[in-house]
Amino acid sequence: MSGQHEQAVQDEFSHQADAFAHAAVMRSAATLHDLVADLPLGPRDRWVDVATGPGIVAQALAAYVAEVVGVDTTVAMVAKATAEARSAGVRNVRFLHGDATALPLTDGDFDGALIRFALHHIPAPWRVLGEMARVVRPGGWVVAADHLTSAEGAVAAWHQEIERLRDPSHWACLPPEALFALGAEFGLRLERRRLVPFALDYREWLERGSGGPAQRELIRKLLQRAPDGAGEVFAVQDGRLALLLGVAVWQRPA
Repeated sequence: MSGQHEQAVQDEFSHQADAFAHAAVMRSAATLHDLVADLPLGPRDRWVDVATGPGIVAQALAAYVAEVVGVDTTVAMVAKATAEARSAGVRNVRFLHGDATALPLTDGDFDGALIRFALHHIPAPWRVLGEMARVVRPGGWVVAADHLTSAEGAVAAWHQEIERLRDPSHWACLPPEALFALGAEFGLRLERRRLVPFALDYREWLERGSGGPAQRELIRKLLQRAPDGAGEVFAVQDGRLALLLGVAVWQRPA
């Protein structure tokens, strides 16, 4: 990433560093367990957690593998992740400052690479998949998990407008088939795919984003104008925000 959008990401996640680290949906034991259960982890493996944020996923992986390297473009997040791991006594994880589209890592050096809840911040997310494919060994694994939007254009446009009002660093969610197709260009085989509805506290989500408090009323009006089919990917009811998570697990051919 570069230029204005790179600065927006830096600003947003410097702003969110503490709140993101403690957000219930990010720390959900059930969500982390389900994600880790999808992965072919071995005790001698080395994994990289791309766009690691405060290192929540990196710490979860560290319990099952030899080493985890977390990479994030935001200096404040790298510092937060390092402090959180130190506080938790997790010694087989380390964190680096770096761009997800140009990872500061050696070709074929890892058994697996993972990115969670970050692709929607990155223009042309196939660039990230290319980098993840590059740094895993033949036979290694590439995993992406992100919240999704609709393949219906009107629904997707409405959804993204709300997301960007709440978080200026948001670029675009992918529809399911676009996520699952990302690895094909790099010769990755899609071994597993899942769609998982999940929910979080709407007020916490809104207020965590730097734009949310100021845009609360406009977002409320947009929610009242939801197009048909919007509820499948983005809906607010009884104080809960319902979203759709997509999980793709690819293998690099040996």
